[in-house]
Amino acid sequence: MPEELIGLIPAAGKGVRLGLPYPKELYPIIRDNHYKPISQFVVQNMTEAGIQHIVFVVNETKHQLMGYFGNGYRFGCNISYVVQEARDDSKKSTSPGLANALDSAYHLIQGKTVFFGMADTIMQPSNMFAQSYEAALPDDDVIFAMWTTERPEKFGMVRYEENGRVIEIVDKPKQTDLTEMWGGIIWRPRFTEYLHTCVHDRGISDFAYIMNSAIEKGMKFRGVHLKDGVYIDLGTYEEIMELDSRFREKN
Repeated sequence: MPEELIGLIPAAGKGVRLGLPYPKELYPIIRDNHYKPISQFVVQNMTEAGIQHIVFVVNETKHQLMGYFGNGYRFGCNISYVVQEARDDSKKSTSPGLANALDSAYHLIQGKTVFFGMADTIMQPSNMFAQSYEAALPDDDVIFAMWTTERPEKFGMVRYEENGRVIEIVDKPKQTDLTEMWGGIIWRPRFTEYLHTCVHDRGISDFAYIMNSAIEKGMKFRGVHLKDGVYIDLGTYEEIMELDSRFREKN
């Protein structure tokens, strides 16, 4: 029986570092004299892999994002939205983090193979998810799409063997011999259940810890290196300048 695929894009952050008057996921990339927000790139990555249903995890302020993407018809897919609820108790952050955002969509992703990418990144080649999924073995629980980076302190770095088997994730190390970062992830239902148990039942919010724990418990993680690929994360003005120099056309 074929796997049921679903896309998952967290976009619940406030984006306060950039101070934009609109959600950073709508930061404009001008192509062929047409507006294309940065978040449309990850949607395209997913639809090129055959994803027909994509879930955005948003907060209560993301009306403009929802207004742009609507039900997904214009982008060749169906789009649903999940509102991540803020933590209001004194012991926990009101911004619970990535693992909590992903688990917010548990009721929609349960039992499906999940394609996860961030809404404020550009990942090339555009078929990076399709390439990674094609490289997966039937017993792989998690598949990383990986890029080489010279800035390991910004990313989740991956230690893996020659056969592609991932043995450890080192999150944002200040010094490391690792060169490959994960940027997009595909995971199967067993990891969805483990993530849900960690977040919902055990109160664990560290996504790297959850992944390393899953590896220790015997889940199979595979890394797929995307040769000559490009990964740009829109998080600071320095990264905006890099993005502009690479992707904004000169008119």
